[in-house]
Amino acid sequence: MDQVRVLLVDDHAPFRAGLRALLATSPDVEVCGEAASGEEALAVLGRLQPDVVLLDLTMPGMGGIAATERLVRMSPHVRVLILSMADDDESVFAALRAGARGYVLKGARRVEIIRSVRVVADGEAIFGPAIATRLMGYFAGLDRGPAFPDLTAREREVLTLIAQHLTNPQIAQRLGLSQKTVRNHVSNIFAKLQVADRAQAISMARQQGL
Repeated sequence: MDQVRVLLVDDHAPFRAGLRALLATSPDVEVCGEAASGEEALAVLGRLQPDVVLLDLTMPGMGGIAATERLVRMSPHVRVLILSMADDDESVFAALRAGARGYVLKGARRVEIIRSVRVVADGEAIFGPAIATRLMGYFAGLDRGPAFPDLTAREREVLTLIAQHLTNPQIAQRLGLSQKTVRNHVSNIFAKLQVADRAQAISMARQQGL
């Protein structure tokens, strides 16, 4: 890989100094400049022509999200790698929507930070382990959808109570329904789930986390 030019953007000078020293240990990475704010990063972007902008999210003035949007718009070839303390969903997804190619937490190991710079410079996306786990959980939730989509909301309530080993009279009392109505719901549930008895229904419910 050719030498990677990196622009450091963080409002804390000691932290930037530590990053510069860290990246200096990698012969294929060159820190071409530093900026203490998003505005300053935008001002020097054209002159420095970095390959990667290593950017904090929380800075005075223009925040990291707005800076990412502007940096990517000004120089589409520039890859923005977020290095932040923020690990909440809102920050992570806002950074990705803004155009960041990677997201690593400030507490990451040194080797992880250097590797992330190289990967992003090579055109790939990368996320620290904690962020990757969060993203996987989010997208798994999207793919899974609601449990038993063929059941009505009331039938799901009844199934949940069946999974708690409640009898029909107990379910009727809990939901304020007649026992005949509960029996009808149970019959519908068995038909939709294609099970023969409560034991099979309970097994399926538990597989879906009910």
